[in-house]
Amino acid sequence: MDEMLPQWPSTPVRHGPVLLRAFAERDVRLAFEFGEDPYIPLIGSLQAKPSDQEAMEWIHRQQGRLAEGMGLSFAIADARTDEAVGAIGLWLQNLAAGRARAGYSVAAAHRGRGFASSALTALTAFAWTIPALHRIELHIEPWNVGSIRVAENAGYQREGLLRSHQEIGGARRDMLLHAAIRAEPSTG
Repeated sequence: MDEMLPQWPSTPVRHGPVLLRAFAERDVRLAFEFGEDPYIPLIGSLQAKPSDQEAMEWIHRQQGRLAEGMGLSFAIADARTDEAVGAIGLWLQNLAAGRARAGYSVAAAHRGRGFASSALTALTAFAWTIPALHRIELHIEPWNVGSIRVAENAGYQREGLLRSHQEIGGARRDMLLHAAIRAEPSTG
């Protein structure tokens, strides 16, 4: 599997107002912003209201995801300022089967400006440079209209409802399944 993992992109991945880049220690402010969000700590590895040490440990975990064989965790940065406004990941544990999962979050102060849709579009374009990858899936809670809109804006199609799919905040939650598939070369 490790031989299938991609290399970290040599230049930041860009689309519209964002660039996707490696996390840096200067992005610790984003960890504090995420830690104040009522939902983000429920779905990831960041503690709610993290201490300075916990916030920095979260940054370091993001930096190590590829080396762990998990996938790639990018900071979503404003292309004008390089300020981290969110995070997006391409999780490659099922790469041998041609599948990946993506997930994204944008800090509340930066929502509604197209950062998430642009980041998902950029991530998807990068993902198709991985030869073994043919399908990228998103799992979105049905109430999360903003995230559904992000998926649709980036070209993902809704495929169905996964009932009682995962535990979040101590409760089993349904998830909508959205996916993008690699375009098949035309024959003719």
